[in-house]
Amino acid sequence: MNVAVTGASGFIGRRVTQMLKAQGHSVRPISLRSPIAPEQFAGCETVIHLAGEPVAQRWTAAARRRILDSRVEGTRALVRALREHPPNAMVSASAIGYYGFHGSQILTEQSPAASDFLGGVASAWERETKEAENLGVRVVRLRIGVVLGPGGGALQKMLLPFRLGLGGRLGSGEQWMSWIHLDDLCTMMLFALRESTLRGVLNATSPHPVTNAEFTRSLGRALHRPAVLPVPAFALRLAFGEMSEVLLGSQRVLPEATLRAGFEFKYPEIGAALLQILNA
Repeated sequence: MNVAVTGASGFIGRRVTQMLKAQGHSVRPISLRSPIAPEQFAGCETVIHLAGEPVAQRWTAAARRRILDSRVEGTRALVRALREHPPNAMVSASAIGYYGFHGSQILTEQSPAASDFLGGVASAWERETKEAENLGVRVVRLRIGVVLGPGGGALQKMLLPFRLGLGGRLGSGEQWMSWIHLDDLCTMMLFALRESTLRGVLNATSPHPVTNAEFTRSLGRALHRPAVLPVPAFALRLAFGEMSEVLLGSQRVLPEATLRAGFEFKYPEIGAALLQILNA
């Protein structure tokens, strides 16, 4: 299979590229930082679309615009370039920010979009991918949770304070964290490309979300370090501004449609996932 990948140099893109090549597939990295030529997609049977400005930064007006435009304008340009050589299938990243923050309420693929900043970004992002469906492309949208894996992502930023014994829960620690192991996410992308009847939205989260306090304890145990120094909510708000709501907000997301489709998670439990990552 010939696969075009946007965002191939990123944390997720690097790993899915490795997995594709290990399985004998050809990978064609596509940059959205410069105009896309339709010829870049000639011979590509499938597309994985991951490119987007990082959300984990202070949300200034300029950052908000970059976050939105990188997804909306980037996806629009991608679909425009696909018109001459439409692939059979496209897997596009989205995010569980689509749902907003709802305490302990269970959220599934059927839950409505939030009206906040991230909900609006995810909704607009997904709308652009629907234009590919008008070209006859089978599109799967993955609403991705917190991705945990070696060498990058959210976990990489947490490791140093925890290794120094300075780790602890964020705020109350009662907020739900919907996470996924990097390898499960990348395997899900390949699964979505392979299953010819699969289309629409899948939640890319473990079937076992955890509270922030539970995650903190699991990470402390995996590192054999105490995890008893909480980070007050006000300190996070001072440091990150509005973006701190991503850290303090609660999202209890379940992958109901993903499981119905027959996908099997290799790392559904947080303890085993963290041990595997830290020993990788």
